Amino acid sequence: MAINQNHTTEELNAVKCAIVEKLVSPERAEFLKKLLQFNKYRVEIATTPPPKAAAAKPLAEGEVAPPPPPPPPLTFTVGVTDLAFNSINAIFSRLLHSENGHVVTQAYWYQKEAVSHDEIPYYESKVKL
Repeated sequence: MAINQNHTTEELNAVKCAIVEKLVSPERAEFLKKLLQFNKYRVEIATTPPPKAAAAKPLAEGEVAPPPPPPPPLTFTVGVTDLAFNSINAIFSRLLHSENGHVVTQAYWYQKEAVSHDEIPYYESKVKL
């Protein structure tokens, strides 16, 4: 059972995982996978199931059916097998490191910066999140 919405667990690829992020793009999933594996976490990535389609309303006589909606974009759910993992705690407790040796900042986690500037406190950062 989740402590709160920021600490959820799910089964991904038949493995119980702490959810890192849901509905992420393939590029974001790859970024998180590389970062978390560098920090010695076992990462599981699963395709997010498509949303359920609403039932079509019956058409009146002479009414033309609307075109079908475009297919939803391919998204993924990223999780780690360490059930105690919480991304918010990991970022603000300075537990994660980037490949260049810097501590992962909030701006780096959300990919607002290409390099983690861990010498600048998050409350003084000029990056809009």
